[in-house]
Amino acid sequence: MTLEFTLCLISLVVLAGIGTPIAYSILLASFVYLAVGGHGIGLAGKVLMDGLYQSFILLAVPLFIVAANIMNAGTISDRLLRFCVGLVGRFKGGLGHVNVVASLIFSGMSGSAVADAAGIGKIIIEMMTKSGHYTRGYAAAITAASATIGPIIPPSIPMVLYALVSNASIGYLFLGGILPGLIMGAVLMAMNWFLSHYRGFLTEDPVPLSELPRLTGEAFPALLMPAILLYGIYGGVTTPTEAAAVAAFYALVLAAFFYRALSLRHFYHILVESARSSAAVGLVIGGALILNYIVASENIPDLMANALVGLDVSPLVFLFGVNLLILLLGCVLDATTIILVVIPLFLPSCRELGIDLVHFGVVAVVNCMIGLITPPYGILLFVINAVTQIPLGEIIREVLPFLAVLILALILLILFPGLTLGLPRLMGYQG
Repeated sequence: MTLEFTLCLISLVVLAGIGTPIAYSILLASFVYLAVGGHGIGLAGKVLMDGLYQSFILLAVPLFIVAANIMNAGTISDRLLRFCVGLVGRFKGGLGHVNVVASLIFSGMSGSAVADAAGIGKIIIEMMTKSGHYTRGYAAAITAASATIGPIIPPSIPMVLYALVSNASIGYLFLGGILPGLIMGAVLMAMNWFLSHYRGFLTEDPVPLSELPRLTGEAFPALLMPAILLYGIYGGVTTPTEAAAVAAFYALVLAAFFYRALSLRHFYHILVESARSSAAVGLVIGGALILNYIVASENIPDLMANALVGLDVSPLVFLFGVNLLILLLGCVLDATTIILVVIPLFLPSCRELGIDLVHFGVVAVVNCMIGLITPPYGILLFVINAVTQIPLGEIIREVLPFLAVLILALILLILFPGLTLGLPRLMGYQG
């Protein structure tokens, strides 16, 4: 390891440790490497521009962010929630099940865990606490846990970022995320059912079955978005990036014209907020592109791959080792940083060991999403705390059972690749 790379790593750890935003930490650490190594600052600009211009798929990120923010506007979220209440609210732990099902549905529109938690999540927390059947910590915890499903079921912003660094097919990654997302929803609902019986949570008054057709009709246009998105990609009508544009346009038409719930003023604020969110992600992407160039220049990925092959590590042991590391890093780093900076280090080893990159990508993204609710950093815990003012300590205590079953789901996905690769193979994937 060279002196300049050592100083780069030290700078990165120190800057992140004192609370510098991770995007700035990565950029400044990269500049330290370039300065000590005698490279011109223009090299960073060249690497950055080359990476952005060669990554057309990155356009999908701001488009999915816009679609998520529009879907959070007006009455769309309310209609989806009423549909979910009519569907599963009648069972024991009803509003907890509604929380999970709403996240499953909304995840097919936003691709963002934070958008899910801050939007539809805030509404359902108020419903759960107002009913008096659930503690506020429990309502916040299951909301945070269910929001992790958002980036697993397509569309998925983290999977777009993984496709950027791995060159894996974004279409097959999207397909590969469907069954794991449903498994995550199933284990969360099972834990909610168990805790509801164990703690004696009261059951909500059921919505009459005669109301279900009306509620379905009101929510149906919004429910169509995932189908339109997937048909566009797998029917060969659109590329994933074009599908993101279609999703944003469909959300706009739905909110503004069909539901008449979006004014020009509100739309302007949505665009401004989406631009801010996209810029924040863009800064991390820009820093990661430069840092990845530095890591490649130091030949770190190949050295790691050769070392692992020399140790004769089995693919399963490697997968468990990497996922344990990602799980630990998820306690202190955000998902975007892990996907863009840490995961590329292991991709050459995956290729050497014959590990499918779609399977690895979906499992890694699931792991990163679990990190969003892992104390102490868990960003979703902070988001819920910020939008509801529920004390962080209460949320953390209640989220631990849900964290445990999500880790169990992750282990199943590692042990049984068919859970991830089954749908892609049905659609012609040869990996």
